[in-house]
Amino acid sequence: MERRMVGELGIIAMRGCEEMAEKIDKYLKEWRKDSPDTYILNHSCPRFGTGEAKALINHSVRGYDIFIVADMFNYGVTYKMYGMEVPMSPDDHFSDLKRIIGSLGGKARRINVIMPMLYEGRQHKRSGRESLDCAIMLQELIHMGVSNVFTFDAHDARVQNAIPYNGFEDIKTSYQMIKALKKACPDIEFNKEKMIIVSPDEGGMSRCIFTSTVLGLELGMFYKKRNYSIIVDGRNPIEAHEYLGNSVEGKDIIIIDDMISSGDSVIDVAKRLKERKAGRIFVFVSFGLFTNGLENFDKAYEEGLITKIFTTNMVYRTEELKKRAWYGEVDMSKYISYIIDTVNYDRSLSELLDPADRIKKFLAKHQ
Repeated sequence: MERRMVGELGIIAMRGCEEMAEKIDKYLKEWRKDSPDTYILNHSCPRFGTGEAKALINHSVRGYDIFIVADMFNYGVTYKMYGMEVPMSPDDHFSDLKRIIGSLGGKARRINVIMPMLYEGRQHKRSGRESLDCAIMLQELIHMGVSNVFTFDAHDARVQNAIPYNGFEDIKTSYQMIKALKKACPDIEFNKEKMIIVSPDEGGMSRCIFTSTVLGLELGMFYKKRNYSIIVDGRNPIEAHEYLGNSVEGKDIIIIDDMISSGDSVIDVAKRLKERKAGRIFVFVSFGLFTNGLENFDKAYEEGLITKIFTTNMVYRTEELKKRAWYGEVDMSKYISYIIDTVNYDRSLSELLDPADRIKKFLAKHQ
């Protein structure tokens, strides 16, 4: 049975997401008959000299099925405040997102937010007297009229318990990562004699279990020995990484995590693996933030600790990063286009959300 659209499709690209939105727009126009010149709605979030802002949408949205694409971690966009050029923080991006939702004025038929990396996603549970920012953010979006939130490889997907009666989809990037690795290294072999999956900490075990199971590989894990007597930069510092698992000697390694911030942990894990005579080390991370720069990774690459790091294009990447020999970019724009197209026609996402069958077909074709 042919399904109708929930509403006329409209895409709003928040600041820093214009390139991704243009790719999504291109795919949708290729797939759909009688498509408009663009699905992207013109809008702006102008700033006053004090840093205050407002949102303007220069297009009718009545009856539209709106998809807002937002990168909460794009520090490459700036605004002026008291004459100073200020990079946008996650708080600034979230405030602009709320302004855009507010400017829709209740006219849209449905509002969907695609937030690849969740705002405050690392603050997903309470340890003592502290805020639960991610849960509060989700509740605030729902209160403003958002129907669905789409995110990728959430730090801890249980944060969706904050909005149990609303749509929350945590989408895996495993299939795209595996394809990118095979394209970059055609000689790679996904078998347990030559490869092992490693989780850099206990928190990332669930995503590693999925990938290792689908690929039929063994799984190892590091756990972090922290000094809980002191706090540095808001957290207990890591004193050592201890490995649990079978021998990695001579095997290619895939380290899987949701994000790289400073990168100290993943470099230390790679060093420990090399001490155990591991072969090539590949890193799959959905979001490469590289908050402390690229020099440590350049050094790790030169020393042979890391062969390649794969990250998605769903958060801001500097031009310097894109030029690095150790960097591999995984383009998610086509996948997001499929999701938008499917949801706009109110069809099931089940097949798109579970990449296991696609991974198995890919392996059968290339192994």
